[in-house]
Amino acid sequence: MGINLLDILSTFMVLFAVIDITGSIPIIISIKEKGGIIEAGKASIVAFLIMIVFLFAGTSILTLFGVDISSFAIAGSMVLFFLALEMVMGISLFKDHSSGSASIVPLAFPLIAGAGSMTTLLALRAEYHVINIVIALTLNMVVVYVVLRLTHIFQRMLGVNGIHVLRKMFGIILLAISIKLFMSNLAISLGKFFPNTFN
Repeated sequence: MGINLLDILSTFMVLFAVIDITGSIPIIISIKEKGGIIEAGKASIVAFLIMIVFLFAGTSILTLFGVDISSFAIAGSMVLFFLALEMVMGISLFKDHSSGSASIVPLAFPLIAGAGSMTTLLALRAEYHVINIVIALTLNMVVVYVVLRLTHIFQRMLGVNGIHVLRKMFGIILLAISIKLFMSNLAISLGKFFPNTFN
Protein backbone atom coordinates (compact mmCIF):
# COMPACT_ATOMS: atom_id res chain seq x y z
CA MET A 1 0.00 0.00 0.00
CA GLY A 2 1.52 3.35 -1.09
CA ILE A 3 0.56 7.00 -1.44
CA ASN A 4 -3.19 7.58 -1.37
CA LEU A 5 -4.50 11.15 -1.86
CA LEU A 6 -7.75 10.44 -0.02
CA ASP A 7 -5.88 9.03 2.98
CA ILE A 8 -3.53 12.02 2.94
CA LEU A 9 -6.50 14.40 2.96
CA SER A 10 -8.19 12.48 5.77
CA THR A 11 -5.09 12.40 7.98
CA PHE A 12 -4.33 16.05 7.16
CA MET A 13 -7.78 17.16 8.34
CA VAL A 14 -7.55 15.11 11.54
CA LEU A 15 -4.10 16.47 12.40
CA PHE A 16 -5.10 20.02 11.46
CA ALA A 17 -8.03 19.85 13.87
CA VAL A 18 -5.90 18.41 16.69
CA ILE A 19 -2.91 20.75 16.25
CA ASP A 20 -5.30 23.73 15.84
CA ILE A 21 -2.57 26.28 15.08
CA THR A 22 -5.14 28.92 14.07
CA GLY A 23 -6.80 28.60 17.48
CA SER A 24 -3.40 29.15 19.09
CA ILE A 25 -2.88 32.60 17.52
CA PRO A 26 -3.87 34.49 20.71
CA ILE A 27 -1.45 32.31 22.70
CA ILE A 28 1.37 32.99 20.21
CA ILE A 29 0.70 36.75 20.40
CA SER A 30 0.69 36.55 24.20
CA ILE A 31 4.09 34.79 24.20
CA LYS A 32 5.52 37.44 21.87
CA GLU A 33 4.19 40.31 23.96
CA LYS A 34 5.96 38.90 27.02
CA GLY A 35 9.25 39.07 25.15
CA GLY A 36 9.37 35.49 24.00
CA ILE A 37 11.24 35.21 20.71
CA ILE A 38 9.45 32.86 18.32
CA GLU A 39 11.30 31.59 15.28
CA ALA A 40 8.72 30.13 12.89
CA GLY A 41 11.17 27.79 11.16
CA LYS A 42 12.70 26.51 14.39
CA ALA A 43 9.33 25.90 16.07
CA SER A 44 7.93 24.13 13.00
CA ILE A 45 10.99 21.90 12.51
CA VAL A 46 11.26 20.97 16.20
CA ALA A 47 7.53 20.15 16.40
CA PHE A 48 7.79 18.13 13.18
CA LEU A 49 10.80 16.15 14.46
CA ILE A 50 9.12 15.47 17.80
CA MET A 51 6.02 14.10 16.08
CA ILE A 52 7.98 12.08 13.50
CA VAL A 53 10.03 10.45 16.25
CA PHE A 54 6.87 9.75 18.21
CA LEU A 55 5.14 8.34 15.14
CA PHE A 56 7.84 5.71 14.67
CA ALA A 57 9.10 5.12 18.19
CA GLY A 58 6.74 6.88 20.62
CA THR A 59 5.52 3.84 22.49
CA SER A 60 9.02 2.35 22.68
CA ILE A 61 10.56 5.60 23.97
CA LEU A 62 7.94 6.02 26.69
CA THR A 63 8.27 2.36 27.66
CA LEU A 64 12.06 2.78 27.89
CA PHE A 65 11.58 5.49 30.52
CA GLY A 66 8.78 3.59 32.23
CA VAL A 67 6.19 6.18 31.18
CA ASP A 68 2.84 5.35 29.60
CA ILE A 69 0.93 7.57 27.16
CA SER A 70 -1.62 8.66 29.76
CA SER A 71 1.14 9.87 32.13
CA PHE A 72 2.76 11.70 29.23
CA ALA A 73 -0.56 13.37 28.42
CA ILE A 74 -1.00 14.42 32.06
CA ALA A 75 2.41 16.13 32.00
CA GLY A 76 1.48 17.97 28.82
CA SER A 77 -1.87 19.02 30.28
CA MET A 78 -0.10 20.64 33.24
CA VAL A 79 2.01 22.83 30.93
CA LEU A 80 -1.15 23.85 29.06
CA PHE A 81 -2.92 24.54 32.36
CA PHE A 82 -0.31 27.03 33.57
CA LEU A 83 -0.10 28.65 30.15
CA ALA A 84 -3.89 29.11 30.24
CA LEU A 85 -3.68 30.64 33.74
CA GLU A 86 -1.26 33.24 32.38
CA MET A 87 -3.72 34.20 29.66
CA VAL A 88 -6.80 34.37 31.88
CA MET A 89 -5.30 35.98 34.99
CA GLY A 90 -2.63 38.14 33.36
CA ILE A 91 0.18 36.65 35.45
CA SER A 92 3.63 35.52 34.35
CA LEU A 93 4.73 31.96 35.06
CA PHE A 94 6.94 31.08 32.09
CA LYS A 95 10.22 32.95 31.96
CA ASP A 96 12.10 33.52 28.72
CA HIS A 97 15.77 34.04 29.52
CA SER A 98 17.38 32.96 26.27
CA SER A 99 16.82 33.98 22.67
CA GLY A 100 14.49 31.63 20.86
CA SER A 101 13.59 29.47 23.87
CA ALA A 102 9.88 30.19 23.40
CA SER A 103 10.11 28.47 20.02
CA ILE A 104 10.54 25.11 21.72
CA VAL A 105 8.69 25.38 25.05
CA PRO A 106 5.81 26.05 25.21
CA LEU A 107 5.28 26.52 21.45
CA ALA A 108 6.74 23.44 19.72
CA PHE A 109 5.82 21.42 22.81
CA PRO A 110 3.13 21.14 24.03
CA LEU A 111 1.12 23.61 21.88
CA ILE A 112 1.97 22.15 18.47
CA ALA A 113 3.41 18.73 19.25
CA GLY A 114 1.21 18.10 22.25
CA ALA A 115 -0.06 14.96 23.90
CA GLY A 116 -3.21 15.08 21.76
CA SER A 117 -1.21 15.29 18.53
CA MET A 118 1.06 12.44 19.52
CA THR A 119 -1.65 10.06 20.64
CA THR A 120 -3.56 10.92 17.45
CA LEU A 121 -0.50 9.95 15.38
CA LEU A 122 -0.41 6.55 17.06
CA ALA A 123 -4.12 6.08 16.36
CA LEU A 124 -3.67 7.11 12.71
CA ARG A 125 -0.80 4.68 12.24
CA ALA A 126 -3.11 1.83 13.11
CA GLU A 127 -5.44 2.88 10.29
CA TYR A 128 -3.34 4.50 7.53
CA HIS A 129 -0.07 3.76 5.73
CA VAL A 130 2.82 5.60 7.36
CA ILE A 131 3.88 7.43 4.17
CA ASN A 132 0.45 9.09 3.95
CA ILE A 133 0.66 10.16 7.58
CA VAL A 134 4.15 11.64 7.06
CA ILE A 135 2.98 13.62 4.01
CA ALA A 136 -0.11 14.90 5.87
CA LEU A 137 2.04 15.85 8.86
CA THR A 138 4.51 17.68 6.60
CA LEU A 139 1.68 19.67 5.01
CA ASN A 140 0.39 20.58 8.46
CA MET A 141 3.82 21.84 9.46
CA VAL A 142 3.84 24.06 6.37
CA VAL A 143 0.53 25.55 7.57
CA VAL A 144 2.01 25.99 11.07
CA TYR A 145 5.03 27.79 9.61
CA VAL A 146 2.87 30.14 7.54
CA VAL A 147 0.61 31.00 10.51
CA LEU A 148 3.63 31.67 12.76
CA ARG A 149 5.18 33.93 10.12
CA LEU A 150 1.93 35.87 9.65
CA THR A 151 1.09 36.31 13.33
CA HIS A 152 1.99 40.02 13.18
CA ILE A 153 -0.65 40.50 10.45
CA PHE A 154 -3.33 38.91 12.63
CA GLN A 155 -2.11 41.11 15.48
CA ARG A 156 -2.60 44.29 13.42
CA MET A 157 -6.02 43.15 12.21
CA LEU A 158 -7.31 42.37 15.69
CA GLY A 159 -5.90 45.41 17.48
CA VAL A 160 -5.12 45.72 21.20
CA ASN A 161 -8.71 45.26 22.42
CA GLY A 162 -9.39 42.36 20.05
CA ILE A 163 -6.25 40.55 21.19
CA HIS A 164 -7.16 41.12 24.86
CA VAL A 165 -10.65 39.66 24.40
CA LEU A 166 -9.39 36.69 22.35
CA ARG A 167 -6.62 36.00 24.87
CA LYS A 168 -9.12 35.74 27.72
CA MET A 169 -11.55 33.66 25.67
CA PHE A 170 -8.95 31.23 24.34
CA GLY A 171 -7.30 31.12 27.76
CA ILE A 172 -10.55 29.78 29.25
CA ILE A 173 -10.92 27.30 26.38
CA LEU A 174 -7.30 26.16 26.82
CA LEU A 175 -7.91 25.84 30.56
CA ALA A 176 -10.92 23.61 29.91
CA ILE A 177 -8.96 21.51 27.39
CA SER A 178 -6.08 21.04 29.83
CA ILE A 179 -8.44 19.99 32.63
CA LYS A 180 -10.28 17.57 30.35
CA LEU A 181 -6.96 16.12 29.14
CA PHE A 182 -5.78 15.81 32.76
CA MET A 183 -8.95 14.20 34.09
CA SER A 184 -9.44 11.72 31.25
CA ASN A 185 -5.85 10.51 31.41
CA LEU A 186 -5.84 10.52 35.21
CA ALA A 187 -8.84 8.18 35.09
CA ILE A 188 -6.94 5.91 32.68
CA SER A 189 -3.87 5.89 34.93
CA LEU A 190 -5.87 5.24 38.09
CA GLY A 191 -7.88 2.58 36.28
CA LYS A 192 -4.71 0.54 35.90
CA PHE A 193 -4.30 0.47 39.68
CA PHE A 194 -7.99 0.34 40.63
CA PRO A 195 -9.68 -1.43 37.71
CA ASN A 196 -12.96 -2.02 39.49
CA THR A 197 -13.33 1.63 40.50
CA PHE A 198 -12.24 3.70 37.46
CA ASN A 199 -13.11 1.40 34.54
